[in-house]
Amino acid sequence: MFGSSTATGHEDTVVVPMRFVWPYGGRSVFLSGSFTGWTEHISMSPMEGCPTVFQVICSLTPGHHQYKFFVDGEWRHDEHQPSVSGNYGVVNTVFLPSQPYMNTPVLDLETSGSNMELDDAFSRPGAISRISEADLQVSRHRISAFLSMHTVYELLPESGKVIALDVNLPVKQAFHILHEQGVPLAPLWDFVKGQFVGVLSALDFILILRELGNHGSNLTEEELETHTISAWKEGKLHLNRRIDGNRRAYSRHLIHAGPYDSLKDVALKILQNKVSTIPIIHSSSRDGSFPQLLHLASLSGILKCICRHFRHSASSLPVLQQPICTIPLGTWVPKIGESNVPPFAMLRPNASLGDALSLLVQAEVSSIPIVDDNDSLLDIYSRSDITALAKDKAYAQIHLDEISIHQALQLGQDANSPYGFYNGQRCQMCLGSDPLHKVMERLANPGVRRLLIVEAGSKRVEGIISLSDVFRFLLG
Repeated sequence: MFGSSTATGHEDTVVVPMRFVWPYGGRSVFLSGSFTGWTEHISMSPMEGCPTVFQVICSLTPGHHQYKFFVDGEWRHDEHQPSVSGNYGVVNTVFLPSQPYMNTPVLDLETSGSNMELDDAFSRPGAISRISEADLQVSRHRISAFLSMHTVYELLPESGKVIALDVNLPVKQAFHILHEQGVPLAPLWDFVKGQFVGVLSALDFILILRELGNHGSNLTEEELETHTISAWKEGKLHLNRRIDGNRRAYSRHLIHAGPYDSLKDVALKILQNKVSTIPIIHSSSRDGSFPQLLHLASLSGILKCICRHFRHSASSLPVLQQPICTIPLGTWVPKIGESNVPPFAMLRPNASLGDALSLLVQAEVSSIPIVDDNDSLLDIYSRSDITALAKDKAYAQIHLDEISIHQALQLGQDANSPYGFYNGQRCQMCLGSDPLHKVMERLANPGVRRLLIVEAGSKRVEGIISLSDVFRFLLG
């Protein structure tokens, strides 16, 4: 089947999945094109809930492609899509850029999202009904009012632990702690200043490993043994300026909130600063001395409050019953003709860890679906997975371009663990036909930060929805 060839070269590991759609009915519909040599016909399936719309998702290499549909024994082309005349008559055309992830919109450091506004054209095949603008605004107003009236105190657990790290700790030791405690980040405490000064996250470890793999780097593995968090943060400012190119200022104060802040203020602060978590800090002193770290607030906890509050009054929020395929939510595999939608990057399990880390940093996303030759979901590689390399000091024994994603994921799994945790929290999935309230309830579970939208049965990836996507949509 087309798209089943396994990429082995360094530049061929990033594939560009495209959704081909035939919306004009038929008993049997097939796709063929230059990418199949015009010799193979790819079967297209009717959309769930809309039997007259056929679709198939194929992985294309960058460049120009021609295609045509074989409908009920007759060759057809879509008159509403770009077309040219060639050796096979009138055929449709599509062009894919060579580096699709380089221009992905910057929306969230933890997950990728859609930057489409509500008044943009957004219609998924099979979307039978759309929520009215009045019902949407009613839903948003009620959710906004609830979040404005409730404070961070509702997020504080009755008991629990919060980990903070001294800025003078060696970076290596800090990441061992993150791995052993099973947390992706931790606030940083400066004893000299007597205050929290920042956060150490999985992204820091990714940048460090990329620096170690950079032959022009001043950071060596030996220095990593004694390199302090404080020294790394200072060096990171220069590294970011070098990557950015325009030498803009990167230093900024710690993003945090207090227990009396409203849930809406905290949610907006997370979205606006493109972070996944913010520390909740309280001081009984007017000058802010002797601060106490109470909690690490995330969108997941806030979403759980929303779900709990509206669970028995869902009818007051009409948008909750809306199928996610009918609303501008998340990032979807683009279909032919959607020129304003960013390409959706996925990787094969044999792609190198170096490719995965580069994609995470350059596309500014927090996770990448790992798919088989048919684009069916196998696993997902997230930023937080990088801390597994702290186990047994694995980071000092590997080369990023020589270890595959599959091998890297196995480093953090038990020997008897299956590949792809479909029933765990690694690969949380949903369908395009699922209502919004069902998606929200899944995302409100601890540790779940995104859902992969898959095709029923085949588990072929159709898109991804993150916590940030949901809050951007709900808050307008």
